[in-house]
Amino acid sequence: MSDTDLAGPLITNDTVVFGLLALCLGFIFYTSSIKTGFWRKFYSIVPAVLMCYLLPAILTSTNLISDETSNLYFVASRYLLPAALVLMTLSIDLKAIANLGSKAMIMFLTGSAGIIIGGPIAILIVSIFSPETVGGNDFDATWRGLSTIAGSWIGGGANQAAMLEIFQYNPEKYGGMVLIDIVVANVWMAIILLGAGKTKRIDKWLKADTSAIETLKVKVTEFANRITRVPTLEDYMMMLFFAFTAVGIAHFFGDHLSSYLKETFASVGDKKSFLSFLGSSFFWMVVIATAVGIGLSFTKAKNYEGAGASKIGGMFIYILVATIGMKMDLGKVLENPGLIAVGFIWIAIHAGLLILVAKLIKAPYFFLAVGSQANVGGAASAPVVAAEFHPSLTSVGVLLAVLGYVVGTGGALLCAYLMEVASTMS
Repeated sequence: MSDTDLAGPLITNDTVVFGLLALCLGFIFYTSSIKTGFWRKFYSIVPAVLMCYLLPAILTSTNLISDETSNLYFVASRYLLPAALVLMTLSIDLKAIANLGSKAMIMFLTGSAGIIIGGPIAILIVSIFSPETVGGNDFDATWRGLSTIAGSWIGGGANQAAMLEIFQYNPEKYGGMVLIDIVVANVWMAIILLGAGKTKRIDKWLKADTSAIETLKVKVTEFANRITRVPTLEDYMMMLFFAFTAVGIAHFFGDHLSSYLKETFASVGDKKSFLSFLGSSFFWMVVIATAVGIGLSFTKAKNYEGAGASKIGGMFIYILVATIGMKMDLGKVLENPGLIAVGFIWIAIHAGLLILVAKLIKAPYFFLAVGSQANVGGAASAPVVAAEFHPSLTSVGVLLAVLGYVVGTGGALLCAYLMEVASTMS
């Protein structure tokens, strides 16, 4: 550990840190809006969304700021994320999304299956040339740490925490697993976003039928154009009312519901149970916020989309994205190259299975990308990736991400037991 690590980050005041994150986001959005010269070429290669992760990561890596001394991720994930989910689902067209058919669900479940089988296969492959990387005994066993990544990649943070409690991985080594999770997941998202710019070419190769997606785009765009207006202060106050009243409701009922279920049902309170995700207040917060948004879509509140509801929700999501970027210290990436290799082999198996199934069922690249991110990225990045294809598709990412939390704990448990078997075989 270096002296700078011992001294801590240069800036620990969250108000200043938030200002720096806002500066990063402003710089990225301004430069990405320039359609000529260097910046046009730069953003044609590097997606702007990726830069929203990368610039905060550079600030962390240079020890200017640190996620360990900041409370911004907690605030963004508990306050802004549920508010964004409400605003993004306010004008959802459930019937049009249902018309997308079964391929979206098939690709999502394929993504989950890719994570479940990818972990044990990655352990077996790495054990051939570096058995010590995937070894370890008792609570230092590598497979226990990798189980937390499985929880994160199939579900989200709540499922990851459940895996840590179930398998009791050594807390001193847990930071290394979080690093692999963030680095590998962000590299994979960068690849997905690069593909988003070549969607037509990829869909042609997949021989995909994209008519249902195009119909949804047209329908949502026509609705948005019909209700678009110059927003007033009253509009903004009403959107504030919808979003943060829902956040309060989501937290109130989420906390009480998770406590009630854990106390009433032994299977929910048991961290080794497939139903343990029902004891997560974060899970219920996301579900309730999404449900409130969907409920409002059946009322006149959906017309607030015309005043920019989803755009405000998008702004909240990008603030969350920047706080996630703070968690990534690029300087530590090569501290354990063996485990990083496990992570990349794992995600490659996930990607390979998705591509194979997409080719077989002729699924559009959009379903592949969002199905993957609903697993690996969850509610924080699935809507962002969906919006890269078209703003009207954001709600598809939201709904699939919620599903990820549901299957996350069960899928991660199955993956962990398979990784334990693979470890004993290596």
